[in-house]
Amino acid sequence: MTGDDEAQSTGNSAMILAAGLGTRMKPLSDTTPKPLIEVAGRPLINYAMDRLSGAGVETVVVNMHHLAGQIETWAKVSGYRAVILSDERNELLDTGGGVALALPLLGKAPFFVLNSDSFWIEGISPALDRMRSAWDGGHMDCLLLLSAVTACTGYEGRGDFILESDGRVARRPPGEMAPFVYTGCCLIKPELFDGCPPGPFSLNLLWDQALERGRLFGLRHDGVWIHVGTPDAIAKAERALAEL
Repeated sequence: MTGDDEAQSTGNSAMILAAGLGTRMKPLSDTTPKPLIEVAGRPLINYAMDRLSGAGVETVVVNMHHLAGQIETWAKVSGYRAVILSDERNELLDTGGGVALALPLLGKAPFFVLNSDSFWIEGISPALDRMRSAWDGGHMDCLLLLSAVTACTGYEGRGDFILESDGRVARRPPGEMAPFVYTGCCLIKPELFDGCPPGPFSLNLLWDQALERGRLFGLRHDGVWIHVGTPDAIAKAERALAEL
């Protein structure tokens, strides 16, 4: 694929990671897959789908494992026409393995990967459009959407990354705080999966490889990021949405 072809098709496909067990969301996730747990009367996954639809993403792959039949039903009745399901019922493949399995469905251009347990309130410009504009395939293997820890709802961690002045990222040093947290959204080159291990593995493995080559970048989100990792976080997310 030439640089011009990549630029024209960047972000035309996406994957939503929806196969996890949702352990931290118990007991709700005992009977409902985490992506279908509702916030303000809507399944969590719908917020991710809305962002992708608003950005004109043409193909969306959703993987499934835990209570997969409910994800199948959602895909039929949700009204989103672009959804293709990737079946992991036989083996849960973690984030990286799940994307690797779905690569034939995602095409040859850089594509978005979104978690299904978080979403964001837009800032001045839509985040996915900003990521497309910032993408530079000559220097980047992956572009992470990052939120300042101070601009999060439902997140109580120590941060994930330091954002350098040139846009590259560094991981949080052990035992320290970092100013930015990964929002669960990235734009990634399919070539980064070349030579990836078979079976389950984390996307963190590939991010570390890109980081070592100086090809892992970040973009600061200019709105509010909402993480819904536990039942207690649902009410916080609903309050944040009510304040819009």
